[in-house]
Amino acid sequence: MTSARKPVGRVRFVGTGPGDPGLLTKRALDAIREADRVYYDRSLPQSLIEAAKEINGDDAKLKLIESSPSDQGKLMAAAAREGENITRLIVGDAYPNRLARAEIKAASAEQARFEVIPGMSHAQAVAVYAGMPPGEIRTVIEIDDIASVEPHVIADAIKRGSLTVTADVSDLSSLRDILLSGGVPGETAVAVTGDATGETEYTTTSSVDTFVEAALGYAGQVVLTIGPGVDDRHELAWWEGRPLYGWKVLIPRTKEQAGVMSERLRAYGAIPCEVPTIAVEPPRTPAQMERAIKGLVDGRYAWIVFTSQNSVKAIWEKFKEHGLDARAFGGLRIACIGEATANAVREFGIEPELVPAGQQSSEGLLEVFPPHDPVLDMVGRVLLPRADIATETLVQGLSERGWEVDDVTAYRTVRASPPAADIRDAIKSGGFDAVLFTSSSTVRNLVGIAGKPHQRTVVACIGPATADTATEFGLRVDAKPENASVPDLIEALAEYATELKQRLAEGPIKTRRGQKVQGPTALRFR
Repeated sequence: MTSARKPVGRVRFVGTGPGDPGLLTKRALDAIREADRVYYDRSLPQSLIEAAKEINGDDAKLKLIESSPSDQGKLMAAAAREGENITRLIVGDAYPNRLARAEIKAASAEQARFEVIPGMSHAQAVAVYAGMPPGEIRTVIEIDDIASVEPHVIADAIKRGSLTVTADVSDLSSLRDILLSGGVPGETAVAVTGDATGETEYTTTSSVDTFVEAALGYAGQVVLTIGPGVDDRHELAWWEGRPLYGWKVLIPRTKEQAGVMSERLRAYGAIPCEVPTIAVEPPRTPAQMERAIKGLVDGRYAWIVFTSQNSVKAIWEKFKEHGLDARAFGGLRIACIGEATANAVREFGIEPELVPAGQQSSEGLLEVFPPHDPVLDMVGRVLLPRADIATETLVQGLSERGWEVDDVTAYRTVRASPPAADIRDAIKSGGFDAVLFTSSSTVRNLVGIAGKPHQRTVVACIGPATADTATEFGLRVDAKPENASVPDLIEALAEYATELKQRLAEGPIKTRRGQKVQGPTALRFR
């Protein structure tokens, strides 16, 4: 009787692209997800390391390479023979990388089964993200040994069209000398891009004579675009032209809710920083909620009014405890304070009967909420599940409309622990360009655990109640959407930033003291 043969694993060399995790191909995502071990070197951007951890789901599987290319190739080949699936992450594309080629050759020599999954190169990414199309002819050179570059090769490439060069900043002085010795005119346009496709991508436009000085402050690999494509940048650049590009935005919200905001902010170019200031916990005593759930089933209520996504979640969790589903809402009308809350209800396959079209707040809901009619409304009671610190506006308004209200504490909001010292310092010293407040409690708790945001930090509030609380704490509210929702809040901040850029284009803005101010600080001094 023969024993079962152990399956043979594979080594996948994955080009990750220049740094934006969104540029990973489906094949790359699969390779990371299925890997028993994921190797990377120090050149891999932190954004890709974090993305790999999330995709694979096991941080312990990610290994930093400490071996030589030859030894690393042999190590991965041996692991594959033992049945492991190995993924090697490579910045940009695999084959242009000299060290990656050495690892691939070593793994091949060991008879390993291997795959090479292509990725977008820095040159390709900069052409698209920085808005510099190559024209009819483009030459791409990736320099890993500056001494091997021949001046006439570069000069000939520029004569034919655009040249894109990927190099280390330490080689830029030598590269300038090579360009000039090859006969490239000193006034030829050059764009230098650092952190290609990253949150801090930045492009400076200069010339062959001056690009070394223009690149001061850059680190690591940069991409130089030389020739005709540089002139198109002012019209075609989009990555760095997004309204919140480079803005550090503070999100004082629960960890579960902040993720959605962060993704939207990144789409606008912002760099979000999540600082939980509140935590959501069950009520201290469950008796109120238990009676409310029983009342829903028994037909005690004509309406249920949801004032937040947390209140929706709290009711559904109680439903699960009792083995209930959406059918328990049969014959019950549902009102929601705004679209975000209504969407949380819709996720369970239910369409709310009432959502204010205008101001999405307690006042806005009361404007459209029907009064109780003793003839038509056989049941005259409303269930209002909400936070323990909610205001009395809704209870009073519903009572004035003839309804009996069961005001039930569905969840408690408690203050979170203070953030790290560097975050607290950044909040108080103006290290954040903007802060987004989504409720009055986020204002109170942020000030309580970290102090007031600096006066030059732009303050955006989701609605009038939140704005009033911010004002009470001495903060000036700069942006507020018409509709109280996260997408509208971020759009309001983006519009504010666009206004800032337009005003700065007209020149520095003067403060009340006659100082000239530029940058995100400027609109603080209207």
